[in-house]
Amino acid sequence: MTTATMKHAPQPHRLDPEILREYDIRGRIGKNLSEEDARAVGLAFGTMVRRKSGRRVCAGYDGRKTSPAFAQAVIAGLNAAGIDVENIGLGPTPMLWFAVKHADADGGIMITGSHNPPDYNGFKMTLKNETVFGPKIQELGRITAAADYESGSGNAKQTDVSDAYIARLLKDLDCRKPLKIAWDCGNGAAGDIVRRLTAKLPGDHILLFDEIDGSFPNHHPDPTVDKNLADLIRAVKEKDCHFGVAFDGDGDRIGAVDEKGSILRCDLLLALYAREVLQKHPGAAVIADVKCSQVLFDEIARLGGKPVMWKTGHSLIKTKMAELEAPLAGELSGHIFFADGYYGFDDGLYAAIRLMNEAGAASGPLSSLTEHMARLFNTPEIRFEVEEKEKFAIVQRIAKSIKSLENKHMTVDDTDGMRVRMPYGWWLLRASNTQNVLVARAEADSPEHLDGIKETIIEEVAKAGYDIDFSG
Repeated sequence: MTTATMKHAPQPHRLDPEILREYDIRGRIGKNLSEEDARAVGLAFGTMVRRKSGRRVCAGYDGRKTSPAFAQAVIAGLNAAGIDVENIGLGPTPMLWFAVKHADADGGIMITGSHNPPDYNGFKMTLKNETVFGPKIQELGRITAAADYESGSGNAKQTDVSDAYIARLLKDLDCRKPLKIAWDCGNGAAGDIVRRLTAKLPGDHILLFDEIDGSFPNHHPDPTVDKNLADLIRAVKEKDCHFGVAFDGDGDRIGAVDEKGSILRCDLLLALYAREVLQKHPGAAVIADVKCSQVLFDEIARLGGKPVMWKTGHSLIKTKMAELEAPLAGELSGHIFFADGYYGFDDGLYAAIRLMNEAGAASGPLSSLTEHMARLFNTPEIRFEVEEKEKFAIVQRIAKSIKSLENKHMTVDDTDGMRVRMPYGWWLLRASNTQNVLVARAEADSPEHLDGIKETIIEEVAKAGYDIDFSG
């Protein structure tokens, strides 16, 4: 499509291919991400919105040191493409997704590095009725490289949606008893909203690290890593809480521990949510990513639902969710998606409200809700660094080797990476779409079988020239 001639026509701009991930744009400051890149992304995304007949976009940013300047650069790019911008300011990613729905905007862009280290940043995007991932991310790179932009003169204004967002979170609260809950914000972007939300909640609430600080001085804001939950576990035990929740850097993921301080991995958390959701939507599909426990898929089937294993990635899950009209989906990493009563996007704070409902309705403690499920032995997500350009090829090489040994007792599912299934357990190896790491996980029916599976993974990874450590 030929664009209008600009008075000062922008020049072609190359975005490093490494930052064009599967479902967002993510890079490292000073290495492959700059404010100039941010403005180009704004221009390209604004062009994409314009070509879908859109004119208005919501923008927000997280608490990283570079995020305010990146937001201004993105907004400048959007305006130059003829897009009007509602800048919702600092807050969690789900508040930005909410703003798009609330304002009936044509799209949204969030400046966030999510759970990555402080020197990373990036952009998550949505269009009005579709997610931006895969080919659309690559299209943004093509637009910037060709300077194939739409032009115009959009306006920008500050818009505060925080009160409306908090009110929406409270709308679905249905907790039948007062609870004592610990909330670990990890100094991430959810801190201010959590502080204001808990002030309106019944019960007792202990807040940890709710001051937004993009240097993350207390612990890294990734609730999938067990050591990052140590402060939350301590608070739950010392304060005699009913449970505790933690959020990642931009608030779209949840972590949880029960009243004993035991980590409630998000596949089991999803199983708790599935019980209530499937009562209202009998026979519905419930989607979970390839890293999730077999216990979850068995529990969904036991509850009368249709378990669907799918690829990891918030955009990929949301797209599959819309395709199957699934009321609930989730990932082991803590992205939980409610289309039952909510909008279908991942929101750690909303997931916390729904967990309050489950705990409040239970006749016993939170741990009692998982007692009936089979006890399997598994590892958390184990991540190890590899060369960015090699990560997918490494998995393909290992998968090819394992597939040559396939038989009726061992099969390989390549939905996302490789998930090797055996009668006594399974193991997974896949490339992360957000970091230069491979992710492994294993599960078995006994500690002995789990040890055997871990040895297999160690051996296969060693053949590729890398080491993996399951010791924690």
